[in-house]
Amino acid sequence: MLGKIFDWFSNDLAIDLGTANCLVYAKDKGIVVNEPSVVAVHHGYRGEKKVLAVGKEAKEMLGRTPGSIRAIRPMKDGVIADFEVTQAMLKDFIQKAMSGAKLIKPRIIICIPFGVTEVEKKAVKESAEQAGAREVYLIEEPMAAAIGAGLPITDPAGSMIVDIGGGTTEVGVISLGGIVSSRSERVAGDKFDEAIVNYIKKKYSLLIGERTAELIKISIGNAYPFENNEIKTYEVKGRDLIAGAPKTVELTSDEIREALSDPVNEVIEAIKILLEKTPPELAADIVDNGIILAGGGSLLANLDILIKEKTGLPVAIAEDPLTCVVRGCGKALENIDLLKQVTTLS
Repeated sequence: MLGKIFDWFSNDLAIDLGTANCLVYAKDKGIVVNEPSVVAVHHGYRGEKKVLAVGKEAKEMLGRTPGSIRAIRPMKDGVIADFEVTQAMLKDFIQKAMSGAKLIKPRIIICIPFGVTEVEKKAVKESAEQAGAREVYLIEEPMAAAIGAGLPITDPAGSMIVDIGGGTTEVGVISLGGIVSSRSERVAGDKFDEAIVNYIKKKYSLLIGERTAELIKISIGNAYPFENNEIKTYEVKGRDLIAGAPKTVELTSDEIREALSDPVNEVIEAIKILLEKTPPELAADIVDNGIILAGGGSLLANLDILIKEKTGLPVAIAEDPLTCVVRGCGKALENIDLLKQVTTLS
């Protein structure tokens, strides 16, 4: 009875604690926070840390801070790399989502990559509790993405979801409300950016930052040639590693496709490996239903065309792939029976 009263008065939240972005879904309200997973920290003379900015404001500082201030991404490869800073970031986002609305601590459901260790699960749980959660549920990302994409997860039929985030690519086959088989690869949006940085450094002896690499990826990045073999260009500014002075170079979409070929092929290989391990009956369902792509990485131009060509299966991109995971969490949060079926109370 007391639990039901708590449920009535608390402002329950679903959180997609991503490597690149953190999204918070509030029960009955929808997505209330969508910010980069970045925290600006000031380091004092005695080693003490003070959080200066969180989210968008902190991301603007990446690569531009003086020695005493660092813009940190506390999540790496989908898991917590800096516990203290993650806790501060979570607390800030939870407070923004709650906006002082309710007195009772919220029940929180958080996404985790498939196959994370018990230690990593505990770190996520403790961060949420320290940030103000009453109860913490954990949901695996392939399941959350499948719910958010509107796949029939409780049906006795196989559905395949590929969630390409910032730190990890989660590939899952789901049937009867459970993950039948899944694979998590630490190759995703961040590795795409890294590949662009390394390519430009090697070919042009030009050093660029990760924010610039991300802009190049969004502007002219592609996994498969554009229609009518159109070539797009992008003017990039960076530091010449030989002369040491600023330099401008014009890049083409063909060059960026070449730069991204290795990490993109790793994603495709993960899909192929999982297809090989999928039970025959479910594999037959996937032939009919195809593969659904979610996550920010799925927005890389023509990635769906390349996956279709390499696997021979129908491929579709989920509606609003960037928010697919958190919307799936939100649906589970608003349906208590579904919540109990697809999550674990950590």
